[in-house]
Amino acid sequence: MTINGPAATIAAFFMNAAIDQQCEKYIRENKLEHLVEAKLKAKYEDNGLPRPRYNYNSDGVTGSHPVTGSHPATTLPEGNNGLGLMLLGITGDEILPKDVYEKIKTHALSSVRGTVQADILKEDQAQNTCIFSTEFSLRVMGDVQDYFIHNKVRNFYSVSISGYHIAEAGANPISQLAFTLANGFTFVEYYVSRGMKVDDFAPNLSFFFSNGVDPEYAVIGRVARRIWAKALRFKYGANKRSQMLKYHIQTSGRSLHAQEIAFNDIRTTLQALYAIYDNCNSLHTNAYDEAITTPTEESVRRAMAIQLIINHELGLAKNENPLQGSFIIEELTELVEEAVLAEFDRITERGGVLGAMETMYQRGKIQEESLYYETLKHTGELPLIGVNTFLSKDGSPTILPKEVIRAEEEEKEAQIQTLHHLHRANEQTAKETLRRLQQVAVQNGNLFAELMEAVKVCSLGQITHALYEVGGQYRRNM
Repeated sequence: MTINGPAATIAAFFMNAAIDQQCEKYIRENKLEHLVEAKLKAKYEDNGLPRPRYNYNSDGVTGSHPVTGSHPATTLPEGNNGLGLMLLGITGDEILPKDVYEKIKTHALSSVRGTVQADILKEDQAQNTCIFSTEFSLRVMGDVQDYFIHNKVRNFYSVSISGYHIAEAGANPISQLAFTLANGFTFVEYYVSRGMKVDDFAPNLSFFFSNGVDPEYAVIGRVARRIWAKALRFKYGANKRSQMLKYHIQTSGRSLHAQEIAFNDIRTTLQALYAIYDNCNSLHTNAYDEAITTPTEESVRRAMAIQLIINHELGLAKNENPLQGSFIIEELTELVEEAVLAEFDRITERGGVLGAMETMYQRGKIQEESLYYETLKHTGELPLIGVNTFLSKDGSPTILPKEVIRAEEEEKEAQIQTLHHLHRANEQTAKETLRRLQQVAVQNGNLFAELMEAVKVCSLGQITHALYEVGGQYRRNM
């Protein structure tokens, strides 16, 4: 998940969906569908409300779950058995005995896998989707990790410490890496200050970097792992598992251009090679038409083919760490590490990450580097094939896509109506739930534990506005 401002609430929705999927399996196995049918009827139809539905498919057919719904069955994607649709509008704890539900919940939380971005520091520094104050958001991040520790959520990353958006905002590879690692160490310091043991939370941290075509990107993972492992081992006394930095690479979005868009796949392929040769844990290859529109099915398949061909056809990629020992790679690693450590010194001189943010140091540096990049692009000093040099005979004009992906008006209206029905169905319960959520916030309790209950009956908007009243709404300094 790449949601940032309301990250904790979205994570709570996701966790409950995972729990309810397991509840649905139990209901099916024990032939308890009649209890679901009765609950849905009492909650919705008896109150004059339509049941929540899986609204749309490729054929434009609307409908609900074929087992419990009174509407025509929806055509689901091939290979999808509809798991998770039976309990739309209700939750497993409304159907199952408390002891059964708690057992299923414990098992689901211990096995669920995934990542929530949640990195509020890079939001403030680069991306502008903050909704709460930095202090309140940090507290919620800590509550999420504390909940994960106490509920043994071991396979879900509580934060993806993100440099990608720092790079997309304009930072060069050194600044991206330095700011991201510094943000990571800030989270470590904060979690330790709350009494969490480093080996209890460090394995739940992951990183997310952008790969452009600059040479420094060839060693971004090597440098990150070297610095992280040394700090975790020698400063925090962390074990080997905690010292292992896990990172995801996405190829550079800002390197995609609307002119000669077919060339974008070439850039993405080279960036993917950097990532794979640098031993990233996972990789996202951008679609060539993302410079213009939401990717189409055809462009996404081509983007995925880049990874498949490298991994299954390219012989050198079948060898792990094939560039190890190369003079240029070893020299780059040393130079990039030295540059990152120098940036750490500049941040430290400004009072650390949070102190530097007060004077907008990171934001200012990102903007300066972005302006420098754009200047080189426009003057032609930075050659971009098909954009500012080696133009086609037509001058490489912007290419318009054959297909543009947009939600239809009927889909939008269906979602709005579903939201209104949710509010009406849970009107009384939601008021008490939101009041309790605010009370937990004021009394410094664990907000994520309360969010896990609130998302069962409240919408994202209701929860967000309730928290505005106790946590404040974000306002950027000028």
